[in-house]
Amino acid sequence: MKSTITLVLFIFITTSFVSAQILDLELYASNFDRPVSIKHAGDDRLFIVEQDGLIKIINADGSNQSTPFLDINNRVINTGNERGLLGLAFHPDYASNGYFFINYINNAGDTVVSRFTRDATNSNIADPTSEFIIITYAQPFSNHNGGDLAFGPDGYLYIASGDGGSGGDPEDNAQNTLNLLGNLLRLDIDATTPTQNYSIPSSNPFIGHPNFRAEIFAYGLRNPWKFSFDRFTNDLWIADVGQNQYEEINMVSSAEAAIGLNYGWRCYEGNGPFNTDDCSDASAYTFPVEGYFHSGDGASKCSITGGYRYRGTTYTNFEGLYFFADICSQEIGYLTFNESTMTWSKTFEQFSGQWSAFGEDLNGEIYVSDLSSGNIFKLIDTTLSLDDDVISSISIYPNPAKNQVNINFGPFSTSDQAIEIDIHDLQGKKVMSVSRNQDNIQTINTSQLAGGIYILNVNSNNGSQGTHKLVIQ
Repeated sequence: MKSTITLVLFIFITTSFVSAQILDLELYASNFDRPVSIKHAGDDRLFIVEQDGLIKIINADGSNQSTPFLDINNRVINTGNERGLLGLAFHPDYASNGYFFINYINNAGDTVVSRFTRDATNSNIADPTSEFIIITYAQPFSNHNGGDLAFGPDGYLYIASGDGGSGGDPEDNAQNTLNLLGNLLRLDIDATTPTQNYSIPSSNPFIGHPNFRAEIFAYGLRNPWKFSFDRFTNDLWIADVGQNQYEEINMVSSAEAAIGLNYGWRCYEGNGPFNTDDCSDASAYTFPVEGYFHSGDGASKCSITGGYRYRGTTYTNFEGLYFFADICSQEIGYLTFNESTMTWSKTFEQFSGQWSAFGEDLNGEIYVSDLSSGNIFKLIDTTLSLDDDVISSISIYPNPAKNQVNINFGPFSTSDQAIEIDIHDLQGKKVMSVSRNQDNIQTINTSQLAGGIYILNVNSNNGSQGTHKLVIQ
């Protein structure tokens, strides 16, 4: 039996429509110990990383596998609040090669990024003897380890590295580009060199620069606690934990990210100066698109947990929202994009939990973990009516499409309520609107649409709505 925590909130979407919604947290699974990461492996399971050194599996029905997927507790130091097993990423070809990657702090107190392999006969367990160390680097203090991992749309492995810890970055690691601290690293883990178990992608922004480690993709980060890629646009989102005043939410397009950005720490905390000794002009840094103060932004806050931009198909009201949380205030927040001003605005809603990680499932639905209770919740919108379950079963094909797309209305007969079909671009602008005809399979001419990604909404006159990602070639 699943339980819910219900909270009514209103979101004013400044695109082509205004909608009200209810954000709920539905209990999805429980009995985890300090869960700090949620990932999927290209199927309907969720993998939960426990800080002490275990990875466990939630089955599609919400039940837990009794045997851990991986247990490396004896290799992980878990003293202090910020050390332990911190990150997980599955290889893009995991289904065929069984490779996955983890980020942990070893018993010497240093960062290790390793590859492991799935068991050859049982997909619910990994081979603990298969560790292949990719990279290690020293941690001067016990905190600010970063630790998140993700494969980008380019197929390379991205690694979030904190500034090495203490407070105020006393060693100025985040601006020292000859070490690997305070950075987002990018590695090609499918190719090795005679001296390294990885290679440097030829498109890395600082390759060949004498004052930079070639592994660096971006720098000037304090403690990036979770980053993600927008599965529609490939935009990069980084939540960076602040010092004592401001928590950052950074977002850049894939094109902007590729030039090698400096996010400003320790010169700047958020948009404000922190320690500008030997720093460049402010124009040299990339500042957050949003964020919040520890005081003055509602409840007292202290540490951001980054999440995902919603790209699932179940909850239309969530489309395009970026979800995040603060572990101290126990709030879950979201950003809404304002198309007219090209800016983001934030909203906080109060819940009860130490929100340590967000995760996406295969279909883009979002989950969040509570560090204190060990529970995993799913973000849901309970304003959905029963008709929404039916309307969400409508299918579209071919997808990707060229000059036309077909909509199969399935259980909706021609006598059902009126239906409008709207197509929006990723900025929320409506680019096409047609009414349903009498055909059970309706064909829409899309030849006038430029190539790219769109959102196709099927709207009934009773307020039900189905959302589909549409790719035009």
